[in-house]
Amino acid sequence: MSANTAIEEGLQLAGGRFNLVVLASRRARQINAYYNELGGGIGHYVPPQVHSLSRKPLTISFEEIAAEKVVFDYDEA
Repeated sequence: MSANTAIEEGLQLAGGRFNLVVLASRRARQINAYYNELGGGIGHYVPPQVHSLSRKPLTISFEEIAAEKVVFDYDEA
């Protein structure tokens, strides 16, 4: 899945550009923290939920949103 396809699908699922950007950036930070703490044995963060060829956390987060592995919780926003 290309990044452009993931973004287009994510726009429909998140309910708007702002929601998509907030959701993707928060998830990308979690993915980045997960990779940074690997080997530390702590395990506070959830690993990426999709298999991706990309190594960039933001692209992985867009792919997770498009695959509906991550959803926007309107009550928490």
